[in-house]
Amino acid sequence: MAQFDIPKTAKISVLESPRNMVLKELPIPEIGDDEILVKVEGCGICGTDVHEFKGDPFGYCPVQLGHEGTGTIVKLGKNITKDYTGKPLAVGDKIVTGLKPCGECDVCKFKPEIVHLCEGGEIFGLMPGEANYFNGWFGEYIKVNAGGVIFNVSDMDVDLRTLIEPAAVIIHAIEQAKQIFNFKQGSYVLIQGCGPIGLLLLTAVRTMGVRNIIAVDGDEKRLAMAKKLGAAYTANFLTEDAIAKVLDITGGKGAEMAFQCTGSPKAASTVWKYVRRGGSYCELGFFVNNGDTTYNPHLDLCNKEVKVIGSWTYQAQDWIQSFSFLKEAQDRGLPITDLLTHKYPLDKMNEAMEMNISMEGLKIAFVACLVFIGI
Repeated sequence: MAQFDIPKTAKISVLESPRNMVLKELPIPEIGDDEILVKVEGCGICGTDVHEFKGDPFGYCPVQLGHEGTGTIVKLGKNITKDYTGKPLAVGDKIVTGLKPCGECDVCKFKPEIVHLCEGGEIFGLMPGEANYFNGWFGEYIKVNAGGVIFNVSDMDVDLRTLIEPAAVIIHAIEQAKQIFNFKQGSYVLIQGCGPIGLLLLTAVRTMGVRNIIAVDGDEKRLAMAKKLGAAYTANFLTEDAIAKVLDITGGKGAEMAFQCTGSPKAASTVWKYVRRGGSYCELGFFVNNGDTTYNPHLDLCNKEVKVIGSWTYQAQDWIQSFSFLKEAQDRGLPITDLLTHKYPLDKMNEAMEMNISMEGLKIAFVACLVFIGI
């Protein structure tokens, strides 16, 4: 069994107030029999992290953020022998963490099939207060508390592992969409918003064999990446009449299935115009409250009989599917890890957050033991 020298203290990055990430060196907590200590290798920055960074809308400060992380087990509580799927766990294995359900609410007790809607569930990296330091991935080490959902992903490289959590988000959205739409190779599927979530979703739809994928965004670099990942068509809503172009691409009918992947209320209002009569629409862009949107109930919904479904986070099964999806995308030669455009060390987390806000890159990540790399 592998053994690691564990220091007495480690650095973590704490959001103490809006736009103020502070590096702290603190004693590494003791690990109980049902807990795990992980040496962090990297963690992507999510839009939710940025939302909290900009203004602390959740009232979490001080908080150690980071929930798209991965790392190496360096200490294992004696009661932990396997991951969520039953795969053995040992010191030296590479892991990621999922949702931690509360186990007490009605959803947990009576509706396990929708446990991701647990009212009191926790996510590592979104646990507020000093008591939860070392429970976020923006640090040198993370303590995985008892009850945490763990996956052994030792067969994946660190870049793929960094994409697992957002990949689980889009896998869940696709599973939701399957309730209202039957994906076929010739289906016209529209992806609105070519940030990391939209581009991962686009890639997953392409690996399903769908050929006619339409990517809509206002950034030519993001649209170019969409092409590389499998989009057959692109539309830039800032430089052309995107609605007219989508209608032209689809023979005047509109998309059969549309995914709305931005957090923009205006975009959520526009997406209806891309959907054909009898079409379907999945909304997965709003994991925070960015305000109200508008639509015309007659023209957008009733007259066209559009089927609509929402998507919220993920279930454990979505994580398992995400592993297969990422490996398949890589095997097919789709440049999925090119989404990781900027990588920052732990002492540059303010700069990393500001880069994310600037939208100059795609997926921004913290990587341990790294000097700044910008692509």
